[in-house]
Amino acid sequence: MDVTAIRSLADSAITFDLDDKPGARAAARVRGAVTAINAWIVDNALGQTVEVVGAFASITVHYDPLRSAQADLVEAVIMLLANTAPTENVTTRLWRLPCCYDGAHGADLVDLAVRLNLPQEQIIARHKACIFDVFAMGFLPGLPFMGELPGALSLPRRSSPRQLVPKGSVAIANGLCIIYPGASPGGWHIIGHCPVALFDVHRDTPALLTPGDQVQFEYVTLEQHHQIEADLAHGTIAPHDYLKSRSVA
Repeated sequence: MDVTAIRSLADSAITFDLDDKPGARAAARVRGAVTAINAWIVDNALGQTVEVVGAFASITVHYDPLRSAQADLVEAVIMLLANTAPTENVTTRLWRLPCCYDGAHGADLVDLAVRLNLPQEQIIARHKACIFDVFAMGFLPGLPFMGELPGALSLPRRSSPRQLVPKGSVAIANGLCIIYPGASPGGWHIIGHCPVALFDVHRDTPALLTPGDQVQFEYVTLEQHHQIEADLAHGTIAPHDYLKSRSVA
């Protein structure tokens, strides 16, 4: 795959742009690049490489500047990516997360139905039909920026942000979807609630989702939502029970 631009981040990281804009094509390229470079790191092909992070339409490679020159790393990454297909040998983690759109959990659905000129049922149906790519992690630990929403559901953020958005709120704006991993101020339109914790410092890997994952929401009723919360609290089920892995062709 081609690299469209290269940007140095101080003296210990380099960002490689793989597409001109976020989207499904960019997500596939980022997945392929991250997988290829992670394999390269495991093989210790270049010892100075510490980590690769994918986001939206780019990857950033962190390295030890005391062990190798930046120019050498740039050359090696470009050669590696030139022989890497966007989704070659990539296993994508697909999460099917429960979402309750009913009652107060869908706080902005009435307003959205007016603004989008769509019945609430249609908004819900179109939202849960999407298989979202996790483009990047956001402004809170574990918060995923996911896309893309269909055009019919795309609109700017609220003109007046809320002072407090409940933990687990599923919200949309600017063609993207997010899940708030904790209570926070926010200006996105709330359409549902996911009871699965996205960030937990007691887990080996605190953040449940990572860039390159995919997410699809499954509708649950208020009663089912309460039961899932109780089962998660008691350990009867675990967040990873909602993970379904699949290979991307």
